Amino acid sequence: DWITSDRMQLIDVTDRINEIVRKSGVHDGIVHLQSLHTTTAVFLNEWQDALLHDVKTFLDSFVKRENYFRHNDPQYSDCERKNADSHLRGMLMGQSLCLQVRNSAVLLGTWQAIILAEFDGPRSRSMSVQVSGV
Repeated sequence: DWITSDRMQLIDVTDRINEIVRKSGVHDGIVHLQSLHTTTAVFLNEWQDALLHDVKTFLDSFVKRENYFRHNDPQYSDCERKNADSHLRGMLMGQSLCLQVRNSAVLLGTWQAIILAEFDGPRSRSMSVQVSGV
């Protein structure tokens, strides 16, 4: 679980996922990560301040919060959060990852980090982590 503090927030969850993998006892296998929310995402990318800013800017410009969405219109929807943009961002980025486990750690490239993206915060968020293998 994570508590977010901003409407759009990126969180590096790599160390926490690696800790779960280590504690699982699996040496070689697969770790499956799944966000349990439609307004969050989990993805791989470089954890670098300028790039993280660019990711947020891109998503803000690609799916503008102020656009008209039926999900936000009381005539069509009972959603009080007016968060259609958050759902669309989550859909674009994806809610799951399946990664290899090697030597009791998540196999990642040199610059890869596992990132949990919050698009409708601040909220309490959960991710399911399943480790399989030997």
